[in-house]
Amino acid sequence: MAERILVIEDEPKISDLIKRGLIYEGYTVDVANDGEQGLSRARDNQPDLVILDLMLPGIDGFEVCKRLRAADDVPILMLTARDAVTDKVKGLDSGADDYLTKPFNFDELVARVRALLRRRRPADQAVLRYADLTLDQSTREVRRGSRKIELTTKEFDLLELFLQHPRQVLTRDVIYERIWNYDFGGESNIIEVYIRYLRGKLEAGGELRLIQTVRGVGYALREE
Repeated sequence: MAERILVIEDEPKISDLIKRGLIYEGYTVDVANDGEQGLSRARDNQPDLVILDLMLPGIDGFEVCKRLRAADDVPILMLTARDAVTDKVKGLDSGADDYLTKPFNFDELVARVRALLRRRRPADQAVLRYADLTLDQSTREVRRGSRKIELTTKEFDLLELFLQHPRQVLTRDVIYERIWNYDFGGESNIIEVYIRYLRGKLEAGGELRLIQTVRGVGYALREE
């Protein structure tokens, strides 16, 4: 399942930029435009991480952070135009896990998001293996033999699903439900696109194909 991120930001241009970018990285994203709405969505949707602006109408970011922290241990990344040391200290004291100042580099934002989510995952998650392919669920490292493979979040989730069900045929409906929650509908070719991405990366060193097409049904992780 894709990890869910809640963005609490009252500037539409910034929230839209973050949402589009994180969806492209494979996350599920909710957006709230003020503190009260943010608290409500956090309660209802149980996000895996919150990106929180400090300067919000109504309930400000410091108070939102305190209330989120009182209710849950969800990672909180504060995002704000304030760069004074006192504001950073106050934000961290309110319960934030990290702090990024506007204007920000999106790649840095994604890197911090990944780091915070990685810290939250249980350390004893398994290393999944099939043939010479390994996937470490705690570090999110993927290797084909000794070769390290860099995957996007959605590519990782898709490969993880295959490794959790080796040699089983996964239908298109099952993949949609588990990875995309039907966001793209049955007529989309999104599965084919990501299978192509995955195969390209898994076979980049000349390795044999592991993700097989089962015509008219779906795909299976198995040796040819």
